[in-house]
This record gives sequence, structure tokens and C-alpha cells, in this order.
Amino acid sequence: MRFAFAVITSLLSGAAAAQACPEKNLLYWQAFPAGGESDLSARHQQLVLKKKCPAIETIIQYKPGAGGGLMWMQLNQLPGDGLNIAGINLPHIVLQPLEGNVQYKADDLQSVYWFHFTPDALIVTSDSPYKTLGDLLAFAKANPGKLNFGFFNASSQVPAEVLATKAGVEWQGVAYKAIGNAWTDLYAGAIQFMFVDLTAGRGQVVADKARPLAITLPERSPLYPKLPTLAETFPGFTSTGFLAIAVPKATPRPIEEKLNALINEAISSPTIHDRLINEFALDARPLSLEQCAAQDREERAKWAEYVKIARIEAQ
Repeated sequence: MRFAFAVITSLLSGAAAAQACPEKNLLYWQAFPAGGESDLSARHQQLVLKKKCPAIETIIQYKPGAGGGLMWMQLNQLPGDGLNIAGINLPHIVLQPLEGNVQYKADDLQSVYWFHFTPDALIVTSDSPYKTLGDLLAFAKANPGKLNFGFFNASSQVPAEVLATKAGVEWQGVAYKAIGNAWTDLYAGAIQFMFVDLTAGRGQVVADKARPLAITLPERSPLYPKLPTLAETFPGFTSTGFLAIAVPKATPRPIEEKLNALINEAISSPTIHDRLINEFALDARPLSLEQCAAQDREERAKWAEYVKIARIEAQ
């Protein structure tokens, strides 16, 4: 994911001005605290643009809070000049149905590209007694409320609650401010599992510290061909995430079209395309602005329904 954002940001900087480098610093808005995958992506972008344009800085603006809503509200109030961009992800879609007092709407921001199929996985430690999803569910059924799962945003909470409803089990959710805190408690045994974006969790899996029990894709991932999907046990249960590039709603259509065209050009490069698919399991394909808008509407409808299934009350 850091690779994808680094490439895109270098292209976006060119879109913001009529020359190779922008005339002003690029502001990359970050909705979550330092230390997570999205923060690492932003920091990598700094290095890439600095090497390309030594006189220009990519300034990371941290605005954590309200599950990402604080930053997303502020972004929509900024000029639509192509110099203010942000990554949006599943919490952006899920926040509205979960937060009754949220002061923005998901369509206040305009997405100019979507990366599809960022899979979530149900993760346990490598030494966990639960070797399969069946093991975990069997223990949960026999011991209601004895298992704890960790979540650090809406998109890591909802799949666990939906799974509990579909499987007819009870477990307790533990909220964390950042994914790093959840990893710490998972390894310490305070929580027994969590749903994690496999882009963010791949390093832990490769290092054999964590083990995925099931993945949320509609079909098995080519990166993890032996890993069953949740849909194999619960037909229709998928929870594919995404990572999108967004701009303020006031951004003129010609700028949106330019950004969209540049991103499509970048992902069409064989080297970039192959790496996005084979290393990050992302469905990287050219998308029009209309397709981005349609995907946005589809995801909002699906996750609003999941929140109802999970019986999570708006706060």
C-alpha cells in the first residue's frame, strides 16, 4: 500500500501544477494517529516527493478523532485546488451509520480513485489454540462472552459483530485508539482475535507472529490459497475494504478528471499493476469517476445493512 500511494502522490503533485513539480507544498490529510499503515504510507510519500522535488514538502496534517470524521469534515472545507488530498477507507463509509451525531456526510468528499478488495482477515496469534474458524466458533458457543476481540475503527468492529450474529455466538469487543495497541494486547492475551486489513497485517503473518483463520473476500486470495473465506461457512458474508484518493467536494470537475486520468495511467504500468495485485491483493484496474461514485453508493448501502445486522446502536 505504501508503494501504491507513493506512485500516486508523485503523479498528483504533477497534476496540481503545469510543471513537473507543484508550486506549493502538498498537504496530505491523515485521519488516524501516527504508527498505523496509513501513517507509514503518508511518510513514504514525503520521501518520494522530496526526492523528485527537493524544494517542495509533502506536509502530513494529522487530524485524528471521531473515527476519522474530524479530518474528513475539515478536508471538505479546504480549497479544491488539487493540493489538498487525503486517503479515505472503510471507516469513512461506516462512520455515518455508527455515529449518530457525525457532522458530515460521506458524499461531502469526492473520490477520484478506488483500490478494491483490500481483504480483512480474522487474526489470532500463531500460538493460539484456535487453529481454524470452526475451533474459535465452537469455543465461543460453549463459552458465551468468554472471548474478547479488539477493534480500532468501525471496519474492524462491524465484521466481528456480524460474524457473532450469523454464528449465534457472544463475545466482547474491546476498543483501541490505534492498531498498534490492539496488536500489543493480542500478543499479551488480553484479546483473543481481531479483524485486520491483511495489507496492514501481512508483516505479522509473514513473521509467523499471527495466523489468519478466515478471509473476507468472496473467493480465496491467490496470496493465501489455503485460507478459507467466511463466505464458505456463511454464504454471502464478505467484507472487502478499499483505499481511495479523495478531494474536497468543491474541487472542479476538470481537476478531478485529471487526477483520475493520472492514477489510471499509473496503475496501467505493468510493473505497478503486477505489484498491486500480487503483493497487496488489490484489484487495480482503470476506473472512471462515474464508476468511483457508483462504488461509493454500493459500499455505503452494504455497510449500512451490516451495521443493522450487527445490531450496533449509533452513538
